[in-house]
Amino acid sequence: MQTQPPGVLEVITGPMFSGKSEELIRRLKRARIARQRVACYKPDIDLRYHRTAIASHSAQTHEATTVATVERLREALYPQLSEVEVVGIDEVQFFDDGIIPLAVELIAMGKRVLMAGLDTTFEAEPFGPVPNLMAIADKVTKLSAVCMVCGASAIHTQRLGQSQELVVVGAAGLYEARCRAHFSPFTDELGSEQLELPAVG
Repeated sequence: MQTQPPGVLEVITGPMFSGKSEELIRRLKRARIARQRVACYKPDIDLRYHRTAIASHSAQTHEATTVATVERLREALYPQLSEVEVVGIDEVQFFDDGIIPLAVELIAMGKRVLMAGLDTTFEAEPFGPVPNLMAIADKVTKLSAVCMVCGASAIHTQRLGQSQELVVVGAAGLYEARCRAHFSPFTDELGSEQLELPAVG
């Protein structure tokens, strides 16, 4: 009896403005060109550019179904799973840890699973399930952006303003990409100007 060959998990990660969604869209479009059947999802918290599509900062889009939770994602995906070969999920950092066993299930069913999301928060802490997904992935693509202060390679997402909430959905104007030298986990209201912290002593 022939068994189902396992699928693969590909994780695309990095800071904001590094091209994660753009890379996810590129891979999904290539899968479609190869006549593979694709299903794509994103959390309903992310409505910055388009309600029913993944959208990159560079205005590229790919049709997607918005779901509130991992359970809703499962409910939307499973009825059509026999017809799907590639599953794409954007902004995966906004889902809970239930996304990890779902990914494992899909891989066991022979699916190619593509997930994109931030690896760290604005405080440079691991973000949601992404680090664990990276650990079990067949392939991890870690992208960098361009530091808005000096133009160097940027691996951090700098939040601008005073909010300390973990999730504040936004793009340019609320966040910037920063290199290690110009990143501060403290809020920065000055855009591409580093806050000067008072001397302690």
